[in-house]
Amino acid sequence: MSTKQSLKPNLLASFLLADRNEAGCDEAGRGCLAGPVFAAAVILPPNYENAILNDSKQLSEKIRYQLRPEIETDAVEWAVGIVSAEEIDQINILNASILAMHRALDQLKLRPEHLIIDGNRFKKYRDIPHQCIVKGDSKYLSIAAASILAKTYRDDYMNAIHEDYPMYHWLSNKGYPTVRHRDAIREFGISPHHRKSFRLLENQTELEF
Repeated sequence: MSTKQSLKPNLLASFLLADRNEAGCDEAGRGCLAGPVFAAAVILPPNYENAILNDSKQLSEKIRYQLRPEIETDAVEWAVGIVSAEEIDQINILNASILAMHRALDQLKLRPEHLIIDGNRFKKYRDIPHQCIVKGDSKYLSIAAASILAKTYRDDYMNAIHEDYPMYHWLSNKGYPTVRHRDAIREFGISPHHRKSFRLLENQTELEF
């Protein structure tokens, strides 16, 4: 059974402004204790349809990975931007999330005429007008597509660095603050991938950097 036949169809809109070349942007990993923040920018064809495409948080891991090649094939343009844990510590996670979106936009070969951004905060990118949309990944297909690319590429990254630091259980938590993750930080200390500016334990004085 194909992805498009396996789930109930959604009602996401194709675009916010019908007369513009519009890119949707979203990030993944903002709330994690370890690893980079990833962001994606996606330009979809006019009147694009995909019955299953939705906010990545509403989809299973299997469906997200099934959708990724569909998005990459169908998109007019797409790109992923990354900001490291070290950079996050230097500029804070909000600025890092926006920078990751800017880095994704930098890679687009086709210049968008309008941007739609998931959330309520963004810094102007060049001279391109933008609109911030709270829960935009559950309202617009291009933002949902960006959420899936950002999430799956970040998960790939965390799965890869898990091989060197299996004690933190990143295969299952992807760097998010689970009980097992925090217990491992308490037992083993931090890795080079942890964000030192974050509250890694309930009692931060327990840590030595």
